[in-house]
Amino acid sequence: MDIHIRIQGQQGLARQIYSQLRAGIMDGRLAAGDRLPSTRDLAARLGVSRKTTLEAYERLGSEGYLQSRPGDGTFVSTDVARLASPPLPQRAAQARPAPIWSQIPAALSLPRPADTLPLDFLGGVTDKTLFPFDAWRRCISRAVRAQAHGRGAYRDTAGEQELRLAISRYLAFNRAITCAWQEILVTQGAQQALDLLARAVLQPGDLVAVEDPGYPPARACFTALGAKVVPVPVDEQGIIVGKLPRQARLIYVTPSHQFPLGTSMSLERRSQLLEWAQQRGAVIIEDDYDGEYRFEGRPMDPLKSLDRTGLVAYVGSFSKTIFPELRVGYVVPPASLLAALNRAKQLCDWHGSTLTQTALAHFMLDGDFAKHLRRMHKYYSARRQTLLARLGGELAPWFEPIAPSAGIHMVARLKQPLTEKALVEAARGESIGLYGIAAFYIRQPPQQGLLFGYGGMGLEKINAALDKLRDLLPRVAPP
Repeated sequence: MDIHIRIQGQQGLARQIYSQLRAGIMDGRLAAGDRLPSTRDLAARLGVSRKTTLEAYERLGSEGYLQSRPGDGTFVSTDVARLASPPLPQRAAQARPAPIWSQIPAALSLPRPADTLPLDFLGGVTDKTLFPFDAWRRCISRAVRAQAHGRGAYRDTAGEQELRLAISRYLAFNRAITCAWQEILVTQGAQQALDLLARAVLQPGDLVAVEDPGYPPARACFTALGAKVVPVPVDEQGIIVGKLPRQARLIYVTPSHQFPLGTSMSLERRSQLLEWAQQRGAVIIEDDYDGEYRFEGRPMDPLKSLDRTGLVAYVGSFSKTIFPELRVGYVVPPASLLAALNRAKQLCDWHGSTLTQTALAHFMLDGDFAKHLRRMHKYYSARRQTLLARLGGELAPWFEPIAPSAGIHMVARLKQPLTEKALVEAARGESIGLYGIAAFYIRQPPQQGLLFGYGGMGLEKINAALDKLRDLLPRVAPP
C-alpha cells in the first residue's frame, strides 16, 4: 500500500512517522488488515534511515496498532476496529451548497420501502430473470476482445459508432424516426440526456413547461439549472397546449405513455404542440421512456417523426427494455443543438463506458435485442391484461383503472372513501408494496390513485398480491 507521509525538518523523524500512521489508523484511512510497506521500502521512499522507520513500526506494534507476520509483512492490527476514534474537531466555517439544492428532493424516484417487500408494484423496474444473459455474456466477451487490441485513448464524445448505427436502425424500423448515426448522442441514461439538453438550451430564469402530473426527476433537473418550471395540466389527449406559458423556452412531454397516468397524446394534440413550438421557436423534449411496449391500437407517430422544422429532441433509453443498471440512453436532437450537446457531454464526463456500448451494439446488430423485445412484449402484455381484468373486475368497487396502451405500469384511481395513505400503509403490513400518485402533481389538485408497476412482477406474484389486496380492502374501506 502506498502511504502518504509528510516529513518536516530533520528532528523527530520516527515520531512524525509514528504519529501520521497512528492518525491514519484511528480515522479509518488505514483499515484493519491493510498491509503496510516494509520498513526498508518506506525508509527509501521517505529518504530516512531504516532505523527510523523500524523505530516507528516497533512503537506502533507495542501499542497494538500493527501486527507482524514473519515472512509475510506488517499489517494493521485486526483489533483496531475496537479502538474509539477521537471526536472530529469543530470547525467554524463550513462549505455550503448553492441555495437551489435545498429545493431538490433527496429522493427523486418513486418512494420505496426501507426493506424489500416480496410483493412489490414498484414502477420503473424490469424483470431481469427473463433477460438473455448468455447472449449478453457473448457480447461482452466480444467487446473485451476488441478493446484488448485497441489503444488506451479517449473515444468519441457522442458514443461508439457501432451503437449509434444500431440505434439509428432500430429507430427507423420500430419508431419511424429516420436519422443518420451521426445525429445520435449516446448518454448515461435518459436523465443525462435531459440534463445535457437543458444545459444546451436554457439560461437561468428561462421558462420550462412540464406536464402536471409529471415526472419529478425531469423538473428537478431543470430547476437545478436555474430554470423556472411551469406545470401545465394534461387531459386524456395529453398536455393542454392552450395552457402553455407563452415565453416557454423548453417543453418536456411524455407523449407515447404519459407519466404517470399512462395515456397517449392524440395526433391532433401532437400537431397543435408542434405548431405552437414552431411559432415561438421553443424546443420540445420528447421522452419516450417505455414506448417500445405498445399493446393495443395503431402506433402513434413520435413527435420527432412529425417535426419538419427541427425543434424536437427525442430521448430514449435501455432502462426499460434491458435494465436500469445498464445506464445507457440516447438523444436525437435538432441538428442545430448537436455541436453544443457534444461540448456539454465532453465537459460532463467525456463519454460513457465504451465496453458496455460495444457490447450493446453487438446485442442489437446481431438480432438479440429484437428477439428479447418480442419475448418481453408477450410477458408484459399478459401481466397488463391480468391487472386490468382484476382491477376492473372483482376489485372494481375500489379501483378505476386507466387502461394504458403502452408501457410497463398502469394507474388506477381510488374510489371514495379509500385514500392513498391508508391503503399504502395497510398493504405494507401485508408485505405488498403500493405507491400513490399524489406526489406527481404540482399545481393540479392531486387525484387519489395508485401506480402499479408490473415490469418486475411475474403473473404469479401479481395474482398473489391482488388476492391479498382483495381480502384487505373491505377492512380498509368497505365498498
